[in-house]
Amino acid sequence: MNTESGYRTAIVDWQDHEQAIRAIRRTVFVVEQGVCEEIEFDSHDSRHTYALAFAADGSAIATGRLQGDGRMGRIGRMAVLKPWRGRGVGRAILKLLLETAAQRGLEVVSLHAQVRVKSFYAGQGFVECGEIFMEAGIEHITMTRVPPSPPSTPT
Repeated sequence: MNTESGYRTAIVDWQDHEQAIRAIRRTVFVVEQGVCEEIEFDSHDSRHTYALAFAADGSAIATGRLQGDGRMGRIGRMAVLKPWRGRGVGRAILKLLLETAAQRGLEVVSLHAQVRVKSFYAGQGFVECGEIFMEAGIEHITMTRVPPSPPSTPT
């Protein structure tokens, strides 16, 4: 636990933490943003890797998921409960998911960013790719992050 931040992050199993993951996503996407519950939860949920952030009392406060194979990965369903926004929790979840992607050899990671928060992802090294589109009634843009190349050595 980072005592300065008051939370910790971890990669968790869907089966063990499904209730907490669903509660966060339901609060943020369904209740706050009006996304239809049938769209928010899909048949792929149990197949992906999840990050959760936990407050000091053990309650789950944020989540995100990683899917991918080969060299391509995709991050999605990033959600932080309102009292914890602006405190670095989303950045910590994203960092953990990117570290996990790198450990799995995923060379390129993309996501569908809500347009209103695209600057958050840009600040973490993601660049816009393509045009704005509607997803679940919300404007999104595809963003991609390619890990930096190692420095070249002079010959």
